[in-house]
Amino acid sequence: MKTAIDYYFTSLSPYAYLGHNTFIALANKHKTNIHYKPIKLAKLFAELGVLPVKQRPQARQDYRLIELARWSKKRHLSLNLHPAFFPADPSLADRCAIALQQVGQNPSEFVGNVLAACWAQEQNIADETVIRQILTSLNIDTDSIVQQALSSEIDEIYEVNTIEAIEKGLLGVPTYVYQNEPFWGQDRLDLLNDELSE
Repeated sequence: MKTAIDYYFTSLSPYAYLGHNTFIALANKHKTNIHYKPIKLAKLFAELGVLPVKQRPQARQDYRLIELARWSKKRHLSLNLHPAFFPADPSLADRCAIALQQVGQNPSEFVGNVLAACWAQEQNIADETVIRQILTSLNIDTDSIVQQALSSEIDEIYEVNTIEAIEKGLLGVPTYVYQNEPFWGQDRLDLLNDELSE
């Protein structure tokens, strides 16, 4: 079995949305486990001096939309460039992903559905009702996972993930770390595939 891949992301990232299914398929192909590590992206950005999207220079905002449209087409995924609920607080969704992993359940489908809810389905992932609906649709014990997600134990893991990302010098999300080597951005998945193929 290959070394597991540490998957640093947040449930609000359009790039995590665009790369999620491709990444999961890649990990499955190489029979590689995934450690899901949602992070508090605002804290990482503050550490790096990165401005929130709507405070960046207009040229950077414009080019971001061009790139999102290109990758949406390439990945054959519908994506709303101006979702109704962006930005939104992803913390409950992120913490549910952590809680699922803690009880031994694979968070992959949940994470994928949350990302799609924001970027393709015009849903507010900050709304607990939306998160509960996604959990229920996957036949997950919704009350138990939400209760655990709101615990101090899960928040501590969320914080530790974020500190790890800062200490590792990560630049954003999604970042896939394999054998201590970071691959930043879903557009680096081909390079990660090359590394896993060696």
